[in-house]
Amino acid sequence: MTDPIIHMEGIKKHFGNVIALNGVTFDVRPGECHCLLGDNGAGKSTFIKTMSGVHKPTAGSISFEGRPMSFDSPRDAMEAGIATVFQDLAMIPLMSVTRNFFMGREPKKGRFVKRFDLDAANAICMEEMRKMGINLRAPDQAVGTLSGGERQTVAIARAVYFGAKVLILDEPTSALGVRQTSNVLATIARVRSQGVGVVFISHNVRHALAVGDRFTVLNRGQTLGTAMKGEIDAAELQDLMAGGQELATLEGSLGGTI
Repeated sequence: MTDPIIHMEGIKKHFGNVIALNGVTFDVRPGECHCLLGDNGAGKSTFIKTMSGVHKPTAGSISFEGRPMSFDSPRDAMEAGIATVFQDLAMIPLMSVTRNFFMGREPKKGRFVKRFDLDAANAICMEEMRKMGINLRAPDQAVGTLSGGERQTVAIARAVYFGAKVLILDEPTSALGVRQTSNVLATIARVRSQGVGVVFISHNVRHALAVGDRFTVLNRGQTLGTAMKGEIDAAELQDLMAGGQELATLEGSLGGTI
C-alpha cells in the first residue's frame, strides 16, 4: 500500500466555544478517491478549509508527502499541490473557457513584452479538456454556455494541469442532473488514473459509492468510521450519516416510510 500524500491526525478546530472539528483523522493516497460523507452541519466545510489552508487547526497535525506541514494560506496549500474545486467554481460566465482555465496563470509570450499567448492557451485548453472526455466546440466559447457538468470538468482539468497532487471536490454533483453527474464521475475516474489523490466531499451516498475507494463519515465534527470499498453498503453509510438509532426511531414512528 502506498504512503498517503496528505495525512491529517487528530484535527480539532474551535471557533470560540463552538467545536467544529473534534479529533478528525483522514488521509488520501495517490490514485485514490477517499470520500468524506456527512449531513449538513457535520463539519465537512470546516474540514475542507482546514485541509486547503483557509483555517489553521486548533490542534492536531498535518503531514504532506511524509513531512510535517503547516499551511498559512490557501496559496501555501496550492503551491504544495492541494487544489480545491468549490461548488461556485470561481468562474466568470461571459469569459471564454480558455480565459477561465488560465485565470491568474496566463502563459506569456516574449521576453520583454509579456502578453497573453492566446494561441498556446487555446491549444492547451482544448487538449486538457479532451483528456477529460470533453470536446469543446471552440476554446473561445463563453464558459457560461457549458453545462454544469462541463464547467465542473473545466475546473477539475484546470487544477490537474497546474499540478494538483490532491484534488478536493466540494459537493461536485449536488446541483447536477443524471447525465451531467455521470460525466463528472467519469472525470474523477480519469483524474485518479493519473495518480492524483481525490477527496470527494458529498452527502450523496450513491455518487460516492460509484467512484470511492474509501469512505469516511463525519457527524458533528467527529469521525464515525472509515471503510474500504466493498466493506460497507449504501444503507450502512446512510445510517451512519443520519445518526443510526435516531433514523431508526424516526422510521418506526413514520411507519417505515424513510
